[in-house]
Amino acid sequence: MTIWTHIKEDIATAFDRDPAARSTLEVVSAYPGLHAIWMYRLANWFWRHKLLWIGRMISHLTRWLTGIEIHPGATIGHRFFIDHGMGVVIGETTEIGDDVTLYHGVTLGGTTWQKKKRHPTLGNGVVVGAGAKVLGAINIGEQSRIGANSVVLRDVPAHSTVIGIPGTVVGTSETIIEGGRINLDHHTMPNPVAEAIRHVLQLVDDVNARVDELHPESKDGKQEKTARMKATEKDMRKEHKNLERFLGGGGI
Repeated sequence: MTIWTHIKEDIATAFDRDPAARSTLEVVSAYPGLHAIWMYRLANWFWRHKLLWIGRMISHLTRWLTGIEIHPGATIGHRFFIDHGMGVVIGETTEIGDDVTLYHGVTLGGTTWQKKKRHPTLGNGVVVGAGAKVLGAINIGEQSRIGANSVVLRDVPAHSTVIGIPGTVVGTSETIIEGGRINLDHHTMPNPVAEAIRHVLQLVDDVNARVDELHPESKDGKQEKTARMKATEKDMRKEHKNLERFLGGGGI
């Protein structure tokens, strides 16, 4: 593939991945993610031809110009797109497949001082949300989605959705990229904390039901509720409503 073919593919990818793209002139002149990728390819050429210092200096200059740091030793596939881009860091032994998308503030970092594979491998079609950190020589399966500000420290199966600190697989994802376009419905991600609280509430309800069975009954078979019991039940119902409102995103 020639350099011009690469450039045309990169421009087409920007239109596919960013609904804000309006013209080729805008994309070519005002998309730092594209500038960083183009400069990376130049730096990578020097790196592969053992001109390491030149490769690093090009990478250093690119970081100064775009706010994006891509080590010239990284391996990056086709149709890679960095949206916004500021603060993105991609380490030396990172491997990125085709059709991968990163948002601003993403770090693909290492976790060892040893000179070996120490950065992550991202499969085809992976989407990494803003501010996420993917650390270590781990594998992120294809068509997986990593939520914003997550910290991923272990392997992720293909077609997974990961969120949280540390990153937790909370479900499976459909095909993220169709016809070159990615699914931008980030708001549909589940909330694992809310789900855990719901399980705790259910356990509390089960315990309360067991306790109720131990209450003495009156002669007509109905439990005699004191004023204190009634007040407690009223308070429990109020707190349940408050928690449900919180779990639904309404605050508490």
